Amino acid sequence: MIEKLAGMIAGPRTRWITLAAWIIIATLLSVFLPAVGDKEESNAPDLKADSPSVVADQLIKDKFPSSSGIPALVVWHREGGLTDEDYALIQKTTQTIVDKPLQEQGDIVPLHQMPLPALHKFASEDQSTLVQPISFAEDSKTEVLKENIEQIKVIIQEASGKDPFTTGINDASELSVRVSGPVGISVDATDLFKGADVSLLIATVLIVLILLLLIYRSPILAIIPLIGVGFAYGVTGPLLGWMAGEGWITVDAQAISIMTVLLFGAGTDYCLFFISHFRQELSRESDKMMALKRAFKDSSGAIAMSGFTVVLSLLALLAAKYGAYIRFAVPFSLSIFIMGIASLTLVPALLSIIGRASFFPFIPRTESMEQTRAAKKGKTYQKPNPDKKFGSKIGSIVISKPWTVVISCVIVLGLFATFSTQIKFTYDILSSFPEDMPSREGFKVISETFTPGELAPVTIVVKTDGAEPDLAGKLSGMSVVDHVQAAVPSKDDPELWSYSVILSTNPYSQEAMSSIPLLYEAAEASLTNVNIANADEKVWIGGQTAKQYDTKALTDRDNKVIIPLVIALIVVLLLAYLRSITATLYLVGTVLLSYGAALGLGWIILHYFMGVNAIQGAIPLYSFVFLIALGEDYNIFMISSIWKKRKTMPLRQAIKEGVGETGGVITSAGLILAATFAVLATLPIQVLVQFGLITAIGVLMDTFIVRPFLVPAITALLSKRAFWPAKAELIEESKLKAKN
Repeated sequence: MIEKLAGMIAGPRTRWITLAAWIIIATLLSVFLPAVGDKEESNAPDLKADSPSVVADQLIKDKFPSSSGIPALVVWHREGGLTDEDYALIQKTTQTIVDKPLQEQGDIVPLHQMPLPALHKFASEDQSTLVQPISFAEDSKTEVLKENIEQIKVIIQEASGKDPFTTGINDASELSVRVSGPVGISVDATDLFKGADVSLLIATVLIVLILLLLIYRSPILAIIPLIGVGFAYGVTGPLLGWMAGEGWITVDAQAISIMTVLLFGAGTDYCLFFISHFRQELSRESDKMMALKRAFKDSSGAIAMSGFTVVLSLLALLAAKYGAYIRFAVPFSLSIFIMGIASLTLVPALLSIIGRASFFPFIPRTESMEQTRAAKKGKTYQKPNPDKKFGSKIGSIVISKPWTVVISCVIVLGLFATFSTQIKFTYDILSSFPEDMPSREGFKVISETFTPGELAPVTIVVKTDGAEPDLAGKLSGMSVVDHVQAAVPSKDDPELWSYSVILSTNPYSQEAMSSIPLLYEAAEASLTNVNIANADEKVWIGGQTAKQYDTKALTDRDNKVIIPLVIALIVVLLLAYLRSITATLYLVGTVLLSYGAALGLGWIILHYFMGVNAIQGAIPLYSFVFLIALGEDYNIFMISSIWKKRKTMPLRQAIKEGVGETGGVITSAGLILAATFAVLATLPIQVLVQFGLITAIGVLMDTFIVRPFLVPAITALLSKRAFWPAKAELIEESKLKAKN
């Protein structure tokens, strides 16, 4: 049945139909459906609508419209002190913006109407810096905010006749200007991800191509997987763009960037798994179509099972509540699903068309073909000894010293895993950006000349009986609070009062985030003597710091839900495929151990060698989903080979040959997958650097420790018990010798 399916897909006539179908589908989708890049939403919300900070921000928007909105902070700075000419430029710029408001612009401080002495009071104590806030509507699109920043730059450049945005912030002789605050940070972050898309795609394609050429030394073979991945990418992009256009999903630049890496890394793996089986069959079968059918029969089940495992694991992210996790689910799972189809349809069709020439100049031939070829050259054909292959040597070590192998692997992986308990996490988005990013430079100036909390104040709204509470007094004793600005009553509701709290630390830091519960307590304490009838809530806290606090709460919740869910899904799939409880348990257990080791070794490198004090809070879950799913890929391919061979040979011999047979292709696939994830570490975005490094380490551990050593050694130790509860009629070596 499976061989007939292969004939339908890649037969002498149907192979051209298959290729044409992919070309037509990819072309039509690209023409009639929108590109996914056109539907990216850079400011899609990560928090749920009922998150405390979101509720608070909406309340502030409704009841305190003058204090709502997101600010852009224009940071005017001169090391030696701002001059009268600088102040005149500030006033001229303000006048222009007031006369011709920017899109979605809100309130702006009328600096152009103030005398020079009053302006001096807005500057820092050393008179080197003035921070000019310009507010924009909260629901402003990032594209609009970017246009506004560009317009601000044009206004200042035309007014000054210079470009203070390129002047170094430490230049004592020149005026420098930077746009920071939530608007500046949001725009800069979007530009980083958009700029990373093209460079990431080019770097990923090049690294895959180079590795394929180095490993297989065949230019045609190196191109075939890239063609498969390219078509899968060409189909996936428009489908995602269409789904986003219909409002079914939300896509952002970060998700698409990582999807590109996943597609080229994992997609190439699936192609190589099929190609390796085809090459093996070509060395046994002279008829290339028969070899292709057998390769399809042997590999299709493992490829489908492997792809299904990854797809379901990634779809588990839909159970998350944090928006960024949800936005990853469909792009990742759909890309792998389409890639799985391509590896079992398009790639076989291409191999059928090209045939043995796919492997030129190292063309696989049967023994009789090699003998005939050698005779024509007047040489004697020498049959290669499979036991001399590196994979077979590893297999021999595994079956001869299984206890030594298991204990050694567990000690090494366990040692690294212990370091994962020392990891510190951060939700500080600012620290993940390059130090020379304009908004981060602006924040540096603010933190050195003003209070760091000026970058993003915390807004506290309290409900009273109409009288102003003594909240400022309650907060003044807190070390994390620098000062509290004067209370603002709501015009619509006299019971509501708003306080702008300036923190004494970076509002994006862990310290600031940890202060949110303390601010709640202080605010509630200030209302102890206030009698409010029918009030379920009396305190709301909004702002960037409060959002980060809610982000941590959602992330912690998602970790507790998604990690067990992914493990449960993989357990069910492995049980259905292997029908062995024992094998399922140790296959999942070994990958979990390597995941912990990857986190630990990643932390060692990031913290002790790269100076990272804390990793982004989302990294463990991202890495977990990828490493568990992709790690099981390699286990499935290797264990499938062992399961098949043990039906015709002793288990120990099946383990040896299974390790040897899959060693080359899994090692190649692992190197390529790790390299593609490592490409992320070259980007100027710390969250991608950390994710790429840890995931690449985990893939390498699975490739060089778990798959070739730990899993087969455990299988050898368990013997028949590895197949429990299924009955395993293992062939004894003595009976095999007698039969021979």
